Amino acid sequence: MFTEIAFTGTPVTDIKRAREFYEGALGLKPTMESAGGMWVEYDFGNGTFAIGCYGDAWKPSKDGTCVAFEADDFDAEIARLKSRGVKFAMDIMPTPVCKFAIICDPDDNQIMIHKRHEK
Repeated sequence: MFTEIAFTGTPVTDIKRAREFYEGALGLKPTMESAGGMWVEYDFGNGTFAIGCYGDAWKPSKDGTCVAFEADDFDAEIARLKSRGVKFAMDIMPTPVCKFAIICDPDDNQIMIHKRHEK
């Protein structure tokens, strides 16, 4: 029986370029680095997001799993990302329970910027 999601990870092809995106454009703060700098974790909330560069063993894909980052101020975050020239795969999409947009990292991995509606 599973008890929790240990972490969500995404593969990257260039760890330096990926870190510039995740730490620079998204503002994530690294909390752990291993495998000679080829694995970096970012803890926030109750979760951990990680990037890893392992060559042909784990390849990026725009069609793979998508992680959703919950934004405190969704509109401000979307405006900030657009001002930084971040690539959007999908602009703002409202739903009955949330609103979201999908951005791409330098390897075209998709990341959802998400905001639940107030209850």
